[in-house]
Amino acid sequence: MNHRLCLWLCLLCSGSALAQPPTLERQSEIRNLLKHDCGSCHGLTLKGGLGPSLFAQDLVNKSDNYLIATIQNGRKGTAMPPWKPFISENETRWLVQELRRKPAERTSNH
Repeated sequence: MNHRLCLWLCLLCSGSALAQPPTLERQSEIRNLLKHDCGSCHGLTLKGGLGPSLFAQDLVNKSDNYLIATIQNGRKGTAMPPWKPFISENETRWLVQELRRKPAERTSNH
């Protein structure tokens, strides 16, 4: 295989790894969305309610791809709507990493 083609394919496949995190302003908007919109089903503290807990320890057995797909596309047959119109895949990837951090770690970075 041509080395340039191989390099191009590697870069294409790892595009999400090269994506920049959202701006600080957008991070704040996403955290607000998480608290108020997601919190209406998952609980304002994310401990669960109509939807399951979003605590880091409760997400351990769920892959990033599963969580991203769930947030982006929703879950048919449940109250989980698709958030794709409001949050990009890159922003969703950032949000999943935020959810995987302990609450004290999330608040110390503001």
